[in-house]
Amino acid sequence: MLNQSVIVGRLVKDPELYETENGNKVTNITLAVPRSYKNVDGEYDTDFISCTLWKGIAENAVEYCHKGDLLGVKGRLQSRNIEEDEMNKTIMEFVAEKVTYLSSKKN
Repeated sequence: MLNQSVIVGRLVKDPELYETENGNKVTNITLAVPRSYKNVDGEYDTDFISCTLWKGIAENAVEYCHKGDLLGVKGRLQSRNIEEDEMNKTIMEFVAEKVTYLSSKKN
């Protein structure tokens, strides 16, 4: 079985580094990824995909990546259960294993 994905998109905002209670570094980024086909209005829709980056990957992203940069992210989908308003929810998140800087933002 294989749980591996690659997404390429533009960074929506500058990443910020956080530290968990047990000392791990983490950042959450969002990539704007245009779809490869046009909608009924003849325009390309965009998906906004949230990614979680841990430890060294998170630190490097915060230091070198900025809003508008084109990034390639390789990683896996992961499910997590949370309790919200006394209801259990399952959320899916994209956990990055490698981030590749592809180009800076368009002018």
